[in-house]
Amino acid sequence: MSDVELSQTPPLSIRARHAERSIIRELLKLAGQADVISFAGGLPSPKSFPVKAIEKATDWVLETHGARALQYSSTEGEAALRKAIAEHDAELGVPTDPDCIQIVSGSQQALDLAALAYVDEDSLIAVEDPTYLGALSAFRLQRPKFITLPTDDYGLNPDKIGPEFRGIRFAYVIPNFQNPTGITLSEERRIKLAEKAREYDFWILEDNPYGELWYDKQPPKPVRFYAPERTLSLGTFSKVLSPGFRLGYIVGPKAALEPMTTIKQAIDLHTSTFTQLISARCLDKGLMKKHMPEVRELYKTQCQCMLDAMDKYFPEGTTWTKPDGGMFIWATLPDYIDTDEMMHEALKRKVAYVPGSAFYANTPKKNTMRLSFVTVPPEKIKEGIKVLGTLIKERIDAHK
Repeated sequence: MSDVELSQTPPLSIRARHAERSIIRELLKLAGQADVISFAGGLPSPKSFPVKAIEKATDWVLETHGARALQYSSTEGEAALRKAIAEHDAELGVPTDPDCIQIVSGSQQALDLAALAYVDEDSLIAVEDPTYLGALSAFRLQRPKFITLPTDDYGLNPDKIGPEFRGIRFAYVIPNFQNPTGITLSEERRIKLAEKAREYDFWILEDNPYGELWYDKQPPKPVRFYAPERTLSLGTFSKVLSPGFRLGYIVGPKAALEPMTTIKQAIDLHTSTFTQLISARCLDKGLMKKHMPEVRELYKTQCQCMLDAMDKYFPEGTTWTKPDGGMFIWATLPDYIDTDEMMHEALKRKVAYVPGSAFYANTPKKNTMRLSFVTVPPEKIKEGIKVLGTLIKERIDAHK
């Protein structure tokens, strides 16, 4: 045998060398234990899955379009699904051309395609502060530079967007029940953001995974309604139908979609024909109108349960958002508390959350945490929040 040490892998690409494991995925491994109360994952409640409706739609697709459903499809996506999405948008007051919709394998692929098509090394991308960790992971593979959009207690503040944003590749925003904060952008601020995009000639990448998860009042129209010529909107069926389908879509000007369509064709040819046709059938049968009210009520109840528990158990000096929809509450603790460090003790006490530092593109704030309430039953929400409240109080008392 030779004494030469052989490499264990082929030489890694630049993208692979800079890829980082998601803290959320690593946490989910720990939080997946049966005895852990997990507020960590952004997973929809299994109670929200319309199993019977999907079963009926699946039977219909196989009986009516069986051979087609099991065949290859076009890269752009099945016409039936794009038509159903366009009709749903029209019902919300947002005119949409089916030809201006690109079907993707989950909105996470949409983020990756946007980065591959429009971001080079050292390109400037604007993101909210904090923002969705999965978007940061997708964008970072292209090695861009991030500029943070100014935010306050009401979310993104477009009044403070100035000339420094001229020339950015795009501004990535989550206007509805934002991940991780749960904040919803007002209509006034959406209009102002559209005006700023025109003034400083940048595009908007609008992510809307939670828009259907409102509790009492539907959110304002998407930013795309106010700036259709420079907005790419991302949607997904993961939160309203089935995350296992891995089905999402991008809506925007056809010329802006074409580069992403070309790249998608090189990556995976097309998204599953089978799940596209099943989803189209579910939409055509009015699933959103029949099914979503139950999901909204479920999430509203869970959210209020967590808010009530935080009012009872979280000590003075902590603050948190009060979302009108979605899946998350964002808590801010005294600035001397490090939630990365506190997480380890929380896991010892069988409670999991996501430290807020993971959601910042540049300078993290380590005294924050994201709490998801949708998969935890009310009695466990109260128990878990009580544990976290005790942990926070211990650290406040130790600092006195």
